[in-house]
Amino acid sequence: MDLLLYLVILIIPIIAQINVSSSYGKYKGIENSKGLTGFEVARKILDENGLEDIYVVETSGELTDHYDPTRKVIKLSRDIFHGNTIAASSVAAHECGHAIQDKEGYTFMRIRSFIFPLVSFVSPFSWIVIVLGFLFSSFNLFTLGIVILLLILLFQLVTLPVEFDASKRAKKELVKLNLIGKGEDEGVAKMLRAAALTYVASVLTSILEILRLFLMFNNRRD
Repeated sequence: MDLLLYLVILIIPIIAQINVSSSYGKYKGIENSKGLTGFEVARKILDENGLEDIYVVETSGELTDHYDPTRKVIKLSRDIFHGNTIAASSVAAHECGHAIQDKEGYTFMRIRSFIFPLVSFVSPFSWIVIVLGFLFSSFNLFTLGIVILLLILLFQLVTLPVEFDASKRAKKELVKLNLIGKGEDEGVAKMLRAAALTYVASVLTSILEILRLFLMFNNRRD
């Protein structure tokens, strides 16, 4: 049972990553018929939503795109920032979706922002505490480690509606502002769906990992 759970835990994120890499690889090779770069798409969406004060800047790496709510900045990776592809339009619009959420005070985004500092602080200690719990057969240490993992899981669960809602807003803005051509909305939907499924995979992996640790600890105590 432990081996099966371990294999599933390994396979789920790999499948999700292959899916998003495949979709990104496909749609970063298909140009947006409007000829707009990711930067231009982001700028147009932000300006139309009264977010002229939010900067759009280039960042290093691939698929490192994100919205920074503390600095009010959207950071787009090089291919997204300069690219005039469906992938670039999709990702740029998605990050704008987060900026719009921030402006409107979207509930789940506020919750995520509230618990993020705590999760960031305690997450590096989770496995240290769990390993010590195993080594010393300490139920208290093991429980503390699981509590930290549950907090991380809570953060992941709150992230799901944030990401799905941002994608929904992205598609809406792209169509409403005529930033993509006819029929390109299907490619946008596939691209964003693949990215969202990576978050679903993270949640499932965390749940199964917690279950596996419980089974391992119980077997060790027996």
